[in-house]
Amino acid sequence: MEEKPFKCEVRNQAFTQPLELMQHQHVHTGQKQFMCDVCNKSFTHSSSLHVHQRIHTGEKPFTCEVCNKSFSRLMTLRVHQRIHTGEKPFTCEVCNKSFSQPSALHIHQRIHTGEKLFTCEVCDKAFIQLSSLLRHQTIHTGEKPFKCHVCDKAFATSTILLMHQRIHTQEKPFRCDVCKMAFTQTSDLLRHRRIHTGEKPFKCEVCDQAFTQPSTLVQHRRIHTRKKPFPCDVCNKLFSRSSDLLVHQRIHTGE
Repeated sequence: MEEKPFKCEVRNQAFTQPLELMQHQHVHTGQKQFMCDVCNKSFTHSSSLHVHQRIHTGEKPFTCEVCNKSFSRLMTLRVHQRIHTGEKPFTCEVCNKSFSQPSALHIHQRIHTGEKLFTCEVCDKAFIQLSSLLRHQTIHTGEKPFKCHVCDKAFATSTILLMHQRIHTQEKPFRCDVCKMAFTQTSDLLRHRRIHTGEKPFKCEVCDQAFTQPSTLVQHRRIHTRKKPFPCDVCNKLFSRSSDLLVHQRIHTGE
């Protein structure tokens, strides 16, 4: 066994070279002696500085052999390669769902814990992920930075823009494996599949009646609450469903 005569006094850890011990001790002292000459960010190890400098140089020395995508870090390449291998080594202990990255598992676990770290300063609504908060904030700002190049319609998120563009391309990439019907969105496919499975995951907490879609449950709850949020702008009669309001309005329009 290789001798490690240089021992850390804080932690029971030993090293073969004095330089290794010196670099390790920076963990305890907080000393960051290696500084980036571009942005002045400091690091405890020269190797960390070297990796950081690739942000400025654009150097990406690690290339995927499958798709030729390049990365500045070896670890990022290894995580990326799981896309091709399908490897998901990080498993949730609650529901056994697996993930390719520990960060994705950590975010997922908040579903079970109910932890919501990111809060909107305007309306106090809280979110599991920062990206969800950023998307939500566009409701308050009205910002729509993602524009369709076909019809110039603008959207708050790139995801919504991508879904919109399928109207123009008529692309339907999500296909039912039972009846081969295709959809533009995964959410539409998931709703459709319930026709085949008979699954009704949305249950009324008052009468236990179950529904395939959350919108149907929302409408059903109004039976119990007697809430009628849809008023006729002619006679002020109230309705629990927008469809009932539309039928009623024909009395006034003669349609």
